[in-house]
Amino acid sequence: MKNIWKQKKNKQEFLITIEEQNGRSKHTVILDDGYYQNLTDKKISKEELVRMSLVFLLQRESKESILSEFNLKIIKKYFPEYENKIKHF
Repeated sequence: MKNIWKQKKNKQEFLITIEEQNGRSKHTVILDDGYYQNLTDKKISKEELVRMSLVFLLQRESKESILSEFNLKIIKKYFPEYENKIKHF
């Protein structure tokens, strides 16, 4: 069972903790307004987009494989289907 804890650091940065039975990992996720608008049309909150993005990543890799700090834009570099999946989540 994975628990994802989010804490908003400022308007564009979120501190994320992913907790599982075998430990936890911490991540800083950056989300700029333009990318947020492009992906969601503001139909969901930034916090929800960050959560959905972490769920997307955890379906594809372990928490230890997720970068400790990253901009959401970079996900599509590793997973080209990311934007399409998130838009239709």
